Amino acid sequence: MFAINVLADDLPRLPPRRAESHKGDYGRVLIVGGSRGMAGAIALAGMACLRSGAGLVRMAVPDCILDVVAGFEPGLMTLPLPADSQGRLSFSAAKDLEDNLAWADVVALGPGLGRSPELTKLVAELWAHVERPMVVDADALFALAELGSTLPESAGPRIITPHAGEFARLRGEDSKNSIADVRVAAAEWGAKHNSIVVLKGPQTLVTDGRQHYENHTGNPGMATGGTGDVLTGVIAALLGQKLEPFFAAALGAHVHGLAGDHGAAELGQVSLIASDLLRFLPTAFLALDANHQDSSSSEI
Repeated sequence: MFAINVLADDLPRLPPRRAESHKGDYGRVLIVGGSRGMAGAIALAGMACLRSGAGLVRMAVPDCILDVVAGFEPGLMTLPLPADSQGRLSFSAAKDLEDNLAWADVVALGPGLGRSPELTKLVAELWAHVERPMVVDADALFALAELGSTLPESAGPRIITPHAGEFARLRGEDSKNSIADVRVAAAEWGAKHNSIVVLKGPQTLVTDGRQHYENHTGNPGMATGGTGDVLTGVIAALLGQKLEPFFAAALGAHVHGLAGDHGAAELGQVSLIASDLLRFLPTAFLALDANHQDSSSSEI
């Protein structure tokens, strides 16, 4: 079924940074999400994005949580958007986002977003009209599932990052299907919607229906709230650094799992939490470069 099997050794590496480079060279990422009670989710995504090399990261959040989100990390920029009475983005935020969508090289949508009919409309609007590459996760996936057969064609590259349950809801099917069947369905969905599916779980699968990568980093200690938000930020940062969408998703899954493995080795799987991944992302990127150099040297 798969035309190309991508191996870990085939994954690209970020090139060395030029001495004369500036922050604009490494991607402007706009992350849309957050809601009252879930400010931490979008903050994790934003901090992971910075730790993964993005030059500029702007957090588009409900105005009522802007100060909370800004307080997590001084390197994050913030954009206040109109909220409903429950502290979730309202559909009118779409108008306020227009200029910032033009500013961004990459958009990430979903961490901490919450759920409402207006949010479903907002997600549909962004999916259909944003031409920039977009990473779609968390409650934005719920909105896509709500759209069902009315899901519009996307205006640009899309990477969705569901776990098996979210993917079953997206397809309107039973979550008890076999792993093999779900993986086939992920490839079919990616091909149909011109998207990359990052099917999270043991040996995360990255597929667009034409090529696939099976990830072998990561561990059960990462089964804790917020780790998916970190993955969203990592992938968005790699997109901002000009990796092709499929390879940004595949390398993102690999590095994300590698950070979890380094964290578990020091802290144990039981005590591992999502913010630990932020601490170990630098170690993961350094290990990635070291392994690549060792591999290159052995070929000479």
